[in-house]
Amino acid sequence: MPNFCAAPNCTRKSTQSDLAFFRFPRDPERCRIWVENCRRADLEAKTSDQLNKHYRLCAKHFDPAMVCKTSPYRTVLKDTAIPTIFDLTSHLKNPHTRHRKRIKELTEEDLRKIKERRLASSMEQLASKKDGAVEDSSSTNEDEPQLSTEEKEFRDHLRSLFEVVVMLGKQSIPIVACKVSEAEHMSSNLQALVDYRMNAGDEALKKRFQATAVNTEYLSATQQSQLLDVCENTVREEMLMEVRESRFFSLVTGDLVDFANEKHLPLFLRYVNQQNALREEFLDFMSFDGDENALVERLEAQLTDRWGLSMEECRGQAHKATGTSTTKMKAVAVLLMQKYPLALHMPCSHMALNIHLANSLPFPNVQVVMETLRRVKVFLSTPFAQEELEKAISTHYQKNEEKGNTLKLACGSEWTEKHSVFDVLLDMLPPLLLCLDSIRDNDDGTFSDAVTADAYSITETLSDFEIIVTIIILKNVLTFTRAFGRNLQGETLDVFFAANSLTAVLHSLNEVNDNIDVYHEFWYEEAVSVANVMEIPVNVPRLFLRKQRAADAGEVHAEVYFKEYVTVPVIHGVMQELEDMFSETNLKALKCLSLVPAVMGQMKFNTTEENYAEVYRTDLPSPDTLPAELHCWRIKWKHRGKEVRLPTTIHETLQLPDVKFFPNVNSFLKVLSALPALKLEDNKSDTASDRLQVYLDCMSSKQWNKSLAMLNVNTHVKHDLDVMVDKYCRLYPEDDPEAEAESEEVAESEAESEAVAESVAVAEAVAEAETKSEEVAEEDAAMK
Repeated sequence: MPNFCAAPNCTRKSTQSDLAFFRFPRDPERCRIWVENCRRADLEAKTSDQLNKHYRLCAKHFDPAMVCKTSPYRTVLKDTAIPTIFDLTSHLKNPHTRHRKRIKELTEEDLRKIKERRLASSMEQLASKKDGAVEDSSSTNEDEPQLSTEEKEFRDHLRSLFEVVVMLGKQSIPIVACKVSEAEHMSSNLQALVDYRMNAGDEALKKRFQATAVNTEYLSATQQSQLLDVCENTVREEMLMEVRESRFFSLVTGDLVDFANEKHLPLFLRYVNQQNALREEFLDFMSFDGDENALVERLEAQLTDRWGLSMEECRGQAHKATGTSTTKMKAVAVLLMQKYPLALHMPCSHMALNIHLANSLPFPNVQVVMETLRRVKVFLSTPFAQEELEKAISTHYQKNEEKGNTLKLACGSEWTEKHSVFDVLLDMLPPLLLCLDSIRDNDDGTFSDAVTADAYSITETLSDFEIIVTIIILKNVLTFTRAFGRNLQGETLDVFFAANSLTAVLHSLNEVNDNIDVYHEFWYEEAVSVANVMEIPVNVPRLFLRKQRAADAGEVHAEVYFKEYVTVPVIHGVMQELEDMFSETNLKALKCLSLVPAVMGQMKFNTTEENYAEVYRTDLPSPDTLPAELHCWRIKWKHRGKEVRLPTTIHETLQLPDVKFFPNVNSFLKVLSALPALKLEDNKSDTASDRLQVYLDCMSSKQWNKSLAMLNVNTHVKHDLDVMVDKYCRLYPEDDPEAEAESEEVAESEAESEAVAESVAVAEAVAEAETKSEEVAEEDAAMK
């Protein structure tokens, strides 16, 4: 459980931040002074031992000179430290509020004594400041808290346990091992590693184990959960400190993940750190239960209450949703933008725009195509499946080897995630069906029954003429957005020109919509041609025909049906999604990329960023001086020396030493950099979403653990075992003997009351039985 500050009018608790909390001293005199300074009358009756065990004060109530950092993660108090900083008046503004921490009213004598003590304390603190200025590094041990032998042993034991947990997370080792045989139970890898360390000579673990009762489990499930929670929270807090320092951030969500048969949403935050590098980090999983409003409330609570962030400083959101969750996440994005207009909803830079647009179309036939694409990707990762596909490509394109070789190269990479996915899928359909048929036959027994069953299921889906038509319509419609999407995932200059080319893209789609009859005729003929090659019958879906017969609506031609129910909805859906994702505000934000010097140079330094700056006016330190500062910024780069190269990205621009002399430009670039539509500039390492997917792929779903996933994805985040030990000691202090005695008394009294109740029940039952026997005897006598 968290530590709460005992000071009046202070609501801080240890789970909300890394602020240090200090126990009341064991020394009775010092403890009495702490209580008097707190002005808590209810604490005066308690002993120093009780106060030491159950009450804390946070670091905000001590002079900074009295608080020492023995390491970047460890904070202790000087031996003479006394709390002197308190808020004793804010409760007066609301006199009707109930206060659990009552403030004691002081007499004149009390005030005189407190002044004398504070004067003496000030002298001591002044002396300690002078002494601290001349102390060398060897004196740091004097600042360490005085721990008993039992406490030291307990902390050493915790440190060893955390070391094991961190190793499990880094190496993707699950907590629970799989069954070796039916006779064996599920075993704990954590328990096994702890046993191994004890056998290897870890004295801290040995002593703790020897002190436990016989046949007692060394680590209970509750203790394991507590260790994992502390590790996870420590790593997360380290990243959140960077987010808070950077101020602005964007929210990115990933594909749903199932934990214990419940869907969870991965949460990522994108921000610019203190080194002006763009980061995107995985922070947590969040339950996906409930409707859109419940999900929005849960998101807000997660970011504000638990993480200490402000949604007012969220500058973007992107949701990498697939399947049925797409509609729900679109509604969530709309609700968030209604509350926070600057949390701009944009496509995620990790996903090709054409795939995002197709995922966003809420039509069953389109969703079947996208789900089949995901299934094909997983299926082709099966051993020998890719080789079988390449054989089928060689067979089908034996008269056109050049195209066959090109297709082999295309399907060898991550083709299901590229902008041209539907073009490649259409070329691959005939050989893909040949491959699936071969795997279904499984003449040489290479594939398992599960693989052949998957092959049969995918074949049945792809052999439907409605799916063929849908693939071709998607391919042709999304041809108009392919170049736009590629630029959007390109360099800064490409993104700037993409923002200025959206009007042309929408104009092209409008032209298609105005001449839909002509375009649909060509696209339908293409679908019929492909179906004939693959020997797929051309027909209207059976379900639709059955409804038509029931309604006696007459015969419907296939070409008319697919125009009305596929082509027109797809075109309208793509146009609407583009207008929603690239609204006027979104385009203004992307056009502000002209602040990057390379973009300025390309535009001959004739840019007008101030026309779009109103979007982020409240984020600038000096918005009134922005026009003059932008003019100086352009002049600086326009009249640069010939040997000076224009920075091409936001990251390069932010690394310039003189950008700090342009505070508005500096702030502007940091906000723009966090937008989720811009690609991460550090491509040397995998993104957080890639690392999360690797963790999920490398083990069975039954072995997934949210805390270990957090540790595995964020192995690059620094952590300190001492911090974990301190946090564990604050959250889960060792059992208090007084509390144990009290609980035992309660248990005994409950047992006594139960025994009394049982005896009363037995007596009543006996009396009832005797009464019945007497009645029976009387009846027998009467009958005689």
